[in-house]
Amino acid sequence: MLFAFVIYNKDGLSGIIAEFKRKSPSKPHINLIADSVKVTTAYQKAGTSACSILTDADFFGGSDDDMTSARQHMHIPLLRKDFVIDPYQIIEAKSIGADAILLIAEVLSKSEIDMLSKVATDCGLEVLMEIHTADQIKKYHERIANIGVNNRNLKTFTTDIRYSKDIFPLLPHDTVKVSESGLHEAAQVVELKTAGYHGFLIGENFMKTEDPGAACAEFINNINKAKL
Repeated sequence: MLFAFVIYNKDGLSGIIAEFKRKSPSKPHINLIADSVKVTTAYQKAGTSACSILTDADFFGGSDDDMTSARQHMHIPLLRKDFVIDPYQIIEAKSIGADAILLIAEVLSKSEIDMLSKVATDCGLEVLMEIHTADQIKKYHERIANIGVNNRNLKTFTTDIRYSKDIFPLLPHDTVKVSESGLHEAAQVVELKTAGYHGFLIGENFMKTEDPGAACAEFINNINKAKL
């Protein structure tokens, strides 16, 4: 399944990439008992374009089973959103049902991104390269179909969507552009969509609720209302 195609072109979907995670380094108790199948299928029903699943156990409370179990019920693309630093993780991502992987420019060199993105595309996976600052754009390789701007400062954990807006004019033209983190209002998504973004990765805003799927559905409904 083509991650970039669905985010960019799929009629009737929201551009939302809804995330499944139980905790994070900055929030150790988001939703520790959440079930990946229940949550991701509810996201899909709500109209998300794709789902992001954290499989790291130590930092995010995830597992490979979260991905493999969800894959059996999903017809939308799945992003394995982990700290990928080794080719083995990419082969593993393919084997557990991912359609795309994340490469974080903050922690990888240009040569590492070049090598890892080649391994991914050779395996039939797409890459979402995540940046936070403009100087990290130089690590981009043309084989990468998706570029994400993380609105969260990984050193201070503060978020500001101005990162996405300020960097947008500098992003590679022929990429699907995704704004990540700090999106908690429909108006923010509409604003960023107007600026030119195609995808919007949202996790904690849904996962911190008792019913992430319902929260996602309400959010998407509010986006549609805001566009009227």
